[in-house]
Amino acid sequence: MKIETQIQKISSFQNLELLANQIVEGFISGMHKSPFHGFSAEFAEHKTYNPGESTRHIDWKLFAKTDRLYTKRFEEETNLRCHLILDNSSSMHYPKLSENQFFYQNKIGFSVLASAVLMNLLKKQRDAVGISIYSDKYEYYVSEKGSDRHHRMITNKLEEVLVSKPKNVQTDTVTFLHQIAENIHRRSMIILFSDMFQKEDEEKIFKALQHLKHNKHKVVLFHVYDKKTELNFDYDNKPRKFIDVETGVELNLFAENIKSAYEEKAVAYNKTIANTCMKYQIHYVPVSIDEPFEKILTTYLVEKQKFG
Repeated sequence: MKIETQIQKISSFQNLELLANQIVEGFISGMHKSPFHGFSAEFAEHKTYNPGESTRHIDWKLFAKTDRLYTKRFEEETNLRCHLILDNSSSMHYPKLSENQFFYQNKIGFSVLASAVLMNLLKKQRDAVGISIYSDKYEYYVSEKGSDRHHRMITNKLEEVLVSKPKNVQTDTVTFLHQIAENIHRRSMIILFSDMFQKEDEEKIFKALQHLKHNKHKVVLFHVYDKKTELNFDYDNKPRKFIDVETGVELNLFAENIKSAYEEKAVAYNKTIANTCMKYQIHYVPVSIDEPFEKILTTYLVEKQKFG
């Protein structure tokens, strides 16, 4: 069963943790056709057996050949540290949802559910997770841990983000990416969810992204957008009022008059972000809110395999 189909069946559950778990279980059940089959207990390497340790994973065949005791270390025991970063500015709460839409059909809802899904997968693999949430202020930070209590605390915070309605809240990406980079001391995988709308010039943004790479962190940027209206500018040609949700600035125009110019600039800007991320060895993943969650999960698993 495809993940998007499964979501439709269980989206009436208001519990974010339960929804995330169902999505991960659906993903794992389909992994028999995937190169990641068996990932949660995949053999990684041998390590020398130390007296007092459990004998459960001793490799007796290797003992017979070498007359030395070694244990098998599994992928789930590698203790990856992952720090999620969530942009919670007003533009991330676009588009405004109607009563019959699901919460994950705007940018913040998609990013919150994707974060919860990744956290659930990290939990299954016994990895540690932390999170930072920012907008025009550094709203929330917890370091990487793996306890059930820690996961519940983060889930509760994500649920709070879902019901918040920030009005005219801008993004101070530069300031807080630098602060977040200083907070993460141990080598980690850093995953950022943002629509990359900000008031700062591009060079400052890219320097902040580069800062996340210090201490040999692996960085993944999920560039979240609504493809239909933010990339393709798919509006009819009736006179419309466009409102900047972060500043409140209003603009009256006919969409058709600027459609081509807008789309050209949007494509150019996204290409600049992609090229700069490549330069700094940041994995750039453009993702529209109508795309399936397999893209998020598969990207994470691929990057984890490279993380070493």
